[in-house]
Amino acid sequence: MNFSDLEAVTFSKLLGAVSDVSLVISSKGVIEDVSTGQDTMAALGCQSWLGKRWIDTVTSESKKKIEDLLAVQPDTPNLLWRHVNHPLPSGGEAAIQYITVALKGDKLLAVGRSLERLAELQRRLVETQQSMERDFLRLRHIEARYRILFETSPDAVLLVDSHSYRLIEANAGAQALFKDAGKRMVGRDFRECVDPESQAEVQSLLRTALATGRIEMCSATLPGSSLPITVSASVFRQDGGAQFLVRMTPREAHTSAHTSIDAATVLSELMAHFPDGWLLTDTTGTVKSVNEEGMALLGLTAASQAVGQSLERWLIRGAVDWGVLNTSLKQQKPVRNFATEVKTLSGMTLPVEISGIYLANAEPLYVLFVRDLNRRAQSAAHASEPLPNPFADLSQLVGRRPIKDIVGDTVDTIERMCIEAALEMTHNNRASAAEMLGLSRQSLYVKLRRFGISSENDFNSDTNA
Repeated sequence: MNFSDLEAVTFSKLLGAVSDVSLVISSKGVIEDVSTGQDTMAALGCQSWLGKRWIDTVTSESKKKIEDLLAVQPDTPNLLWRHVNHPLPSGGEAAIQYITVALKGDKLLAVGRSLERLAELQRRLVETQQSMERDFLRLRHIEARYRILFETSPDAVLLVDSHSYRLIEANAGAQALFKDAGKRMVGRDFRECVDPESQAEVQSLLRTALATGRIEMCSATLPGSSLPITVSASVFRQDGGAQFLVRMTPREAHTSAHTSIDAATVLSELMAHFPDGWLLTDTTGTVKSVNEEGMALLGLTAASQAVGQSLERWLIRGAVDWGVLNTSLKQQKPVRNFATEVKTLSGMTLPVEISGIYLANAEPLYVLFVRDLNRRAQSAAHASEPLPNPFADLSQLVGRRPIKDIVGDTVDTIERMCIEAALEMTHNNRASAAEMLGLSRQSLYVKLRRFGISSENDFNSDTNA
């Protein structure tokens, strides 16, 4: 191509359009002119390169590439791009791809293109690839967990195709239920796995589950067996279409699991939520277990803060209190209401009563019940509060008002007191209070309105009921 008629201004515009930075290099490798084609190159500080050697403006690993670019001759047949890194004034590096062309007067024209956009694209591509790999690994872990759950489930679990009703997969529980140790179940029609009399009901179950998308259940029997089983089916969808997840549970095993009561479990649950503090220790006083109320008394947040610790640590008189308790319990004599104080984790003291018994197991144990005396004192004080005597000034009314009015006011006061006491005892249950007072609910609500104890809404709601 002939560019002899190309003006210098036009060439400069063309160069600025096809490159991000252009350098005119002298024969000694010194930068004589700099031109940048985009604003983003301003951060590189290209204008400060004027008068410097080009090789001094790059990082150490790029110096060899600069030497190769400076060695370009006018008759060089193939010009190669070189990746060069420039240090940024603010830190970091800027990647630029250069090619050099020999000019007249032993000068070189270096044309550079910024690799920032390409590096950003590569970085995003790497991040996307890493994210996909993490998602794939997470899905593999989920699949492995569900595969283990599927294989180890004691119930019979089967995967059934929603169109052909063919068995796709069966776990070990299903093989044991159908007495099929091999893989002959896979590929069979699921409806053939139940008694002919139950096939219509099972097929209706599958159709309903597919239509509603909910878990559906029915009862069926196995071929040659009178044992009823519960069949539940749910639908999930994959790329290959909808499939059924079918679970089959023998009815007898299902009911026995709910009817059998483990006394040890019930006792353990009872002691865990006992309203008083409860501790289990060995004969040396080492705490083996503590319930929630016991932890609250001692100011603990976890049972591990007390388990393994000596009970003496929590008693205000330490070895003295433990000696009294241990002496009685070792003789298998129950301890009742032993008054002492305990130290909480925060250092406070709390008055308590301790009762205990001896358990003659293979490993003898002490069961200690700890009761907060402050709580009991508050309850006693609340119960012993003197009730107001509405008749204290009754004698002062004699002579001022007729006896008929005095008696009427007295009856009203007694009625009000009885109603308020009944409501307090029944925790504001109006039906129970009416029954306790021997009144109908309507009569009770009339009196409540008369004494201003209930609102108009309460009366209306009861009347509507």
